[in-house]
Amino acid sequence: MRVFRTSYKDRYGQKREAPKWYIELRDHLQTIRRFPAFTDKQQSQRLGQKIEKLVVYRSNHESLDRELSAWLESIPLKLRNRFAAIGLIDPERASGGKPLSEHLADLKQFILAKGNTVKHAKQVISRTEKIIAGCKFIYWTDISASRVQRYLAELRDNGNGISAQTFNFYLQAAKQFCRWMVQDRRATENPLQHLKGLNVRTDRRHDRRALEPDEIRRLLETTANNPKRFSMTGPERALLYRLAVETGLRANELRTLIIASFDFNGQTVSVKAGYSKNRRESTLQLRADTAVLLQRLFSGKFPNTQAFSVPDKPAKMFRIDLEAAGIPYVDESGRYADFHSLRHTTGTLLAWAGVHPKVAQALMRHSTIDMTMSRYTHTLTGQEAQAVESLPNFSLPSNRQQRAVATGTDGKNLAENLALMDGKDRTTSDTRGRGNGDTDKTTTLLTTPEGIRTSDLRFRKPTLYPTELRALGRTIILHAAGVNVWPVDTF
Repeated sequence: MRVFRTSYKDRYGQKREAPKWYIELRDHLQTIRRFPAFTDKQQSQRLGQKIEKLVVYRSNHESLDRELSAWLESIPLKLRNRFAAIGLIDPERASGGKPLSEHLADLKQFILAKGNTVKHAKQVISRTEKIIAGCKFIYWTDISASRVQRYLAELRDNGNGISAQTFNFYLQAAKQFCRWMVQDRRATENPLQHLKGLNVRTDRRHDRRALEPDEIRRLLETTANNPKRFSMTGPERALLYRLAVETGLRANELRTLIIASFDFNGQTVSVKAGYSKNRRESTLQLRADTAVLLQRLFSGKFPNTQAFSVPDKPAKMFRIDLEAAGIPYVDESGRYADFHSLRHTTGTLLAWAGVHPKVAQALMRHSTIDMTMSRYTHTLTGQEAQAVESLPNFSLPSNRQQRAVATGTDGKNLAENLALMDGKDRTTSDTRGRGNGDTDKTTTLLTTPEGIRTSDLRFRKPTLYPTELRALGRTIILHAAGVNVWPVDTF
C-alpha cells in the first residue's frame, strides 16, 4: 500500500501538491487500484489499512468480522459503490446507502413473494413508514433504537393514544424490516433487536367475550327470520354464524370458501394454505346436522362458486344481527361481542364440553396451548359457582374424628358423639312400639368395633377385647339412660 499526494501545476506554472491524499494498492485480483482519501495523512493511512483488510478477507473468501462490517456501513455511499463495482464487497452491501424508502419497496415485494396477502404487506410497510417518518430516518445508519422507543411512547401519550397492543404491532413491523435487512445482507446488525414490547394485559381496549349457548340459539333464530342484508339472506347469515361457531373459522377464511371446499360425504370443510393464518391447509370436521343444512343451501350451485358473500368488514353486519336478537354488543364488563368473538365462543364451548386441551388446540389451529387456553377460552355464566359447589363439604367430620366417636376416645359424652355421627339428638330416644328385641342397626354398628355385627367375643381376636368391652360399656350406659340399644344376642 502507498499513501501519497499528487502534484500539479497552477496557472502560473508553479508546481503544487493536491490537498487530498491518495491510497494505492493491489486488490484481490492483483489489479492496482487508487482511491481518494482525506486531507489528513493519518486518516488516509487508516483508511488504506481498512481497504487492505477488506482485500484480505475477499481473497480468502472469508466472512467479514463485525468491526469491518460496521465500518462498511459508515463509509460514504460513493466509496461503497466503488468497492461493489470492483468486486470487493457484494452488491447487497452497497445498497445499505440507499434511502430507506427504496428498501421498504423491496421488502414489500419480498413479503408478497413469500405468499402473504397484499393486505398484510401493506400493513407491515405502512406501520414501518410511519415510524421512519416520525423519527425522520432517511438512511439505514440513521436508525436509532432510543428514537424509535421515544416516538412510540409519544404515540401512547400516557395511555390516551394508541394501545399497548398497537404499540407492539408498530414495533413488530419495524423489527421485521430490520431483520430482513440483516438476512438480505444489506446490513450487519439489527439496531432494534433488544427492544421489547409492552404488556398488553395492562391496557386492554377491545377485550372480546364468548357468547352464551342460549345467546347463540337466539342469534341464529332471529337472524334466520331477518331480511336480506349485505348481499346475504337471513338464513345464509344464520348458517354462516353457526359454521363460524362450530369450526372456529376466521372471517377471511370463511370468505375464501367455495362450494368445492365442502366434502359432504366425509362431512368436512377445507381451508387452503394461502388463505389460512398459519399458512397451512386445514381440514375441519362438520357436525352432521350442519352439513345437511349446508348441502341444502348449496344445492344447484357450481363447485367454484363462493360459498358465502362475506363482506370485507363483517363486524357491522354482525352487530346489526346482535341488536335484532337483543344481545348487547358490549356487556357490563366492557367486553365486546364482535364477529371474531365467535371464534372465542368456539374455544370456550370446547372447554365447557370437557374436550381435552390438546384436542381443542388442534381444532383451533393454534401454535401454542397457551393461546387456546388463555386467549380464546372464557368462563360461561354459572360455571364458577358450579365449580365452587363441587368442592368437598368441609363441615363434615374427618375420618379420624369419626373413628374417635365410634371408639369413644374423643373425650366427649357418648350421646353427643352419637348425635354428631348421624345428625340426630340421641340423648333421648322414643322406644314406643319397640321391644327389647328391636335393635337400631345404626347404633349396633356404632357400638360394635370396626363395624362387625356379631357381639360374641368367641369370634373375636383377643387384641380387640378391650375395644369391645368399652363398646359394651357404652351400651350399658345408654340403656341406663333410657335408650333401648340392647341387641338380641348381647348375652
